[in-house]
Amino acid sequence: MTTRFDQGPWAAAGVQTVQPGVHRVPLPLPNDGLHAVNVYLLEDLDDDGGIVMIDGGWAIPEARKTLEEALAAIDRDPGDISHILVTHIHRDHYTHAVELRRLLGSRVYLGAGERPGLEMLDRLRSDQPVGSLRTLRAAGAGELADHIEAMDHGGYDPSVWEAPDRWLGAETLSFGDRALRVVPTPGHTKGHVVFLDEQRGLLFSGDHVLPHITPSIGFELAEPGGRPLADYLDSLRLMTRYADARLLPAHGPVTDSAHTRVGELLTHHDDRLAASLAALGEDTLDAHAVARGLAWTRRSVPFGNLSAFNQMLAVNETAAHLDVLVLRGQVTVAFADGVNQYTRVW
Repeated sequence: MTTRFDQGPWAAAGVQTVQPGVHRVPLPLPNDGLHAVNVYLLEDLDDDGGIVMIDGGWAIPEARKTLEEALAAIDRDPGDISHILVTHIHRDHYTHAVELRRLLGSRVYLGAGERPGLEMLDRLRSDQPVGSLRTLRAAGAGELADHIEAMDHGGYDPSVWEAPDRWLGAETLSFGDRALRVVPTPGHTKGHVVFLDEQRGLLFSGDHVLPHITPSIGFELAEPGGRPLADYLDSLRLMTRYADARLLPAHGPVTDSAHTRVGELLTHHDDRLAASLAALGEDTLDAHAVARGLAWTRRSVPFGNLSAFNQMLAVNETAAHLDVLVLRGQVTVAFADGVNQYTRVW
């Protein structure tokens, strides 16, 4: 689950030049434990001298002001942004990209797997995480789901949830003599993608690989379904099929090795699978009950001490771990009265 961590200097406003022509800019987030989201400005991709931006940020005035100041620091201005490549549909990555397109005419690209979630938003006219709430109810946490559903989610603004100019699949985007490989990495969301600059050895990882935290799994706007943790683990292993690269994440500092962090994340989930199995024990339980028997965050916080939102992430992540144990034949599941009940295979 996504949890707060020591921010250090990475979230402070300003520009970090990762290498010539590649700049990291942390944009502020409102009332969010992460404080900032990194966007990246690539100066040397567009033939016309424009900037390709990776991720857009959250559509708040503070984000636009910070971006304008960062562009001025490298002697550029917002009108230079020609393309915005978004790793996934979550508000802190997508909504500012749509707003910038309206203001500047930039082209916005998004992974094709996010299309159902965006279309559901348009039908429901609500920014509630409908898919995650349904997963929560199937996990035996109906009261928690009702509580979160009744919360103020900021209000639905259709102007920042418009469709992208282009849906992305597994492909290579060419910008002059440079290229970015688009790699679908489902797990955090169904349509998450990363952007790999193989020539320079840079991985723009969005929320797929983060240096200090583990991303929430299957936090969806659209209908629940599939096997988000199994997909995520497959997507992590996929990263090791490419040459190692510097990790340029959406939250946290730039680090030297994506492969090193991928290995740590795989080990973490192996540990959580073992802990989930132990918490299930000899009983038949739903995911909510199992989650209450686990410690959370790097500080081993009891489930009851988490905020309601983080309790939702914890329960849904526990359900995802239990479903992987079902796939591995270590647990069975039976659906009764709208709730999945899990039993260990001895």
